[in-house]
Parts: sequence; structure tokens; C-alpha cells
Amino acid sequence: MIKRALESKVLAYARKFPVVTITGPRQSGKTTLCKMAFPDKKYLSLEDLDVRNYARTDPRSFLEETLKKGAVLDEIQRVPKLLSYIQTIADRENREGLFILTGSQNFELLHSLSQTLAGRTALATLLPFSYGEIYKNGSKITLDTLLYKGFYPRIYDKKLNPTEALSFYTSTYLERDVRSLINIKDLSKFEVFLKLCASKTGQVLNISNLGNDCGINHNTAKSWLSVLEASYIIHLVRPHHKNFRKRLIKSPKLYFIDSGLAAYLLDIHNARHMANHPLKGAIFETFVVSEVLKARLNGGKRKNLYYFRDNVGNEVDLILDYGSKVKPVEIKLGRTINNDFFNGLRYYKKLNPKNSAKGCLIYGAGESSSRSKFDIISYNNIGKMRI
Repeated sequence: MIKRALESKVLAYARKFPVVTITGPRQSGKTTLCKMAFPDKKYLSLEDLDVRNYARTDPRSFLEETLKKGAVLDEIQRVPKLLSYIQTIADRENREGLFILTGSQNFELLHSLSQTLAGRTALATLLPFSYGEIYKNGSKITLDTLLYKGFYPRIYDKKLNPTEALSFYTSTYLERDVRSLINIKDLSKFEVFLKLCASKTGQVLNISNLGNDCGINHNTAKSWLSVLEASYIIHLVRPHHKNFRKRLIKSPKLYFIDSGLAAYLLDIHNARHMANHPLKGAIFETFVVSEVLKARLNGGKRKNLYYFRDNVGNEVDLILDYGSKVKPVEIKLGRTINNDFFNGLRYYKKLNPKNSAKGCLIYGAGESSSRSKFDIISYNNIGKMRI
């Protein structure tokens, strides 16, 4: 099993809080992480019908049986009423690391946690593997293979065919998660919407156009996007607003969490398809943004990803906001560095000279270097950046 970068942070949380809650998409490795990090705790999956029924009918007895060493309660959103009982027990026992909770539906789970366990639980988010977790000490895998294969752990742990695995993943997601989050009779229309979103990864979001293309109204499109975000299929990167006296784009950019899932939904089924696909650049950008996001979350840090674009086309792909300073990051697929790659970074530095840290270019070749004005980072060294 591959050791997860988040494990040390989760263990640290368990030494300070009575409850640790780990959220993330389905099949991101939450169960495996919990079993590796807490081998002595009783493991109970609320996906199991018998376990779930017991938890619903007699929650107090269900939890009391786990108190000796504590428990891992998997997919806690399946029985949200347990959270109130966990609160009572956590206050009574006054022990750190008593319960480890996991969940794969962000919106409902976080709402329930805020109502019952505020101040009692640490929150961590586990996304699929990062590049550094699976390709340590270098790798001969090609970038095209990397992008279409994606990073869901089962593909690597079980050596699955990525296309088949992602097909099953999509079907399970539609049948289970989507049906549980929204009242929808025609799942095929949502699947069309999902594929349309894949075609927009790395782009500024236009909800009205997305809805029109799918034959749904603006409010429905907005609701469906929130479902995709709550279940960690996509994430939205907001524009970074400062008082630059410029007219800035105000809509977020849409990114898939996993490049492989986006590729599958675009009918990219092998490295050759990826190499020649017109959206390869957008998929590469999706991969890079996801790697930066994973690095933040694995370190227990808040999301600090934004982008910059004004109404005349000046743009920086990522702005990492550290409070007193911001770090502009440009993303380019090209393997040969071109002077034009730095245009956005130069523009932003002139626009924000006091608060802008040294800019960074992340590109599609295998060597990193540093210049006087900008750092140059290979796509396979993102995890080594200060993020």
C-alpha cells in the first residue's frame, strides 16, 4: 500500500482533537488511510446495511461498544444522526482521537458537522493520489499516459484498466451519489451535463451557456454544479480581486479534480488519443492545478488558489494568496521554454510589485531551474514547491 502524504497530519490531529473528520471523493483512499493510520481502532462502514441499521435504531449502544480503543466510522453521512451522539460522548470522555469519521459528500457533511461538532473535530480532505505519492524517485511514465490515467488509487492498487475503472466509477457516482443529492429522474441528462463540464475544464465558467448546451435552465445548471463540487468531482477557482483599477473577469474557472476522469468523459482512452487531443493543454492545466490543491490540503492548509484575468486578456493561471504576499503561477504544456510563457507573470509583477512574490512557471518538461526573476518548475516537481 502507498503511504499517503496526509497521514502525518491526520495522526497529529488525532493527538489534539476528540474527533477527526476526513472528507474527499469516493475511492480517494480514505478507508485505506484510516486502516493504516489507526490499525487498533474498530472499523465500521455505514455503507454496510446491517451496520447502518444498528447505528440508526440504537445509536447510543452502537457507539458505546467502540469506546475502549475508539472507532473509524466510514461514510458518516449515511447516518447523520450519529453526530449528535458522538458530540455527547466526546464531551463526556474527554479523550483525543476517539472517533475518526470519513465522508464523501462535502456539503451535507460539513453542514451537519458545523451544527454538532464545531470545535470538537479537526477537518482533513483526502483527494486522489498526488504525482509524488505514486511516482517517487522519478518515473518513466509519459505525460500523456499520466494525464489520461489519472490518480484514483484503485487504478494503481489493483492495476486496473483506467478506461474500465473510470467507466465503473462514473456509473456508480451517477447511480448512488447523484440520486442521493438531487431529485432527478433522467440521469442521462446529468451525464450529458457532466461530459459538457469535462469539455470546459480549465476554462472560465459560463453557467448560462453550459445550461443552454445541456437544455436546462440557469438555476438547474447552478444546482448541478454545486452537486459536482460537493462530491469532489470538480472544484472552482475564483478570480483574485485587488484594487488594481482594472476591469477583471468575475466568474470562476472550472477544473476537474482528476485529469483521468476528465479525459475519460472526453473519450480519451489511451496515451495516443491524449497526445493528439485539442484539449490536452486544458487537461494538463487541470492536472497542475489539482497537484497544487493536493499539496495544500495534504499539508493541512486552507485553499488559497485563485486566478487573474482582466477584460483585455491579460491573465495568470494561478494566484497563490498567502495573505501578505501572493505568488503568480503560469502553466504551459510546452516542453521548450518560450519567452512568451512569462508575459502574464511580467504583467502581474508590474501591476502588483509590492505584494507579488517571485513568479513561477510550471511546464511540460522534466527539468526545473531558477532564473533571476522567475522559478521554472517541471510538472513532476510540483510537490517540492513552497505551496
